[in-house]
Amino acid sequence: MLLTIDVGNTHTVLGLFDGDEIVEHWRISTDARRTADELAVVLQGLLGQHPLIGAGGVDGIAVCSTVPSVLHEMRDMFRRYYGDIPAVVVEPGVKTGVPVLMDNPKEVGTDRIINALAAIKLYGGPCIVVDFGTATTFDAVSAKGEYIGGAIAPGIEISVDALGARGAQLRKIELMRPRSVVGKSTVEAMQAGILYGFAGQVDGVVKRMAAELSDDPESVTVVATGGLATLVLGEASVIDIHEPWLTLIGLRMVYERNAGA
Repeated sequence: MLLTIDVGNTHTVLGLFDGDEIVEHWRISTDARRTADELAVVLQGLLGQHPLIGAGGVDGIAVCSTVPSVLHEMRDMFRRYYGDIPAVVVEPGVKTGVPVLMDNPKEVGTDRIINALAAIKLYGGPCIVVDFGTATTFDAVSAKGEYIGGAIAPGIEISVDALGARGAQLRKIELMRPRSVVGKSTVEAMQAGILYGFAGQVDGVVKRMAAELSDDPESVTVVATGGLATLVLGEASVIDIHEPWLTLIGLRMVYERNAGA
């Protein structure tokens, strides 16, 4: 059994693989204040409740992180509690098989490279990955499997929080589809602006990116992932595939490449 861990700015997503199949997944808050011991308690609590783990535990661990302080504690946790288990931390020097054609490849988030790897292996290229997380990221992958760049926009939750904090008569709202694009209340008006505004943003950015990526923009596969993807799926016209576990699948592929099948 392989444990994959994707540490994001807001949430940490964990997936348990039995071979190529993801058999369990969890989502917990990312807390930069958690120590290695606290992380171990959380992890052991989740794994201990799963019937497939048994007494043998996991056989390997793969992790990527956009939060350096959490990654530091993760390393300490692996050393203290899982020292006999192979662990692959995605960082510069780890083999991903994805050439990064950026001015400074080291500044690209490891989760974006992992997403590119999984997308090109699963669906071929050229492709664009739209990840709906703390930020909404758009990542372009060539037909040869090269990561050639992307775009970053404020995420949906960030925008909702900012709108509620800066608008004197506005407040934080539940993210859901309103009855109509013409809101009949302040809450519905905010929901409509967020939902259809972000759907329009996705369509606009992806169409422009696909036109630069290929002479035939229709041949570019668009893959959506991330915790908030389901909110926009029904309204954005350019998304071809929804794969909620794209990053976890990519982590499995990197583990197999670096630690052996």
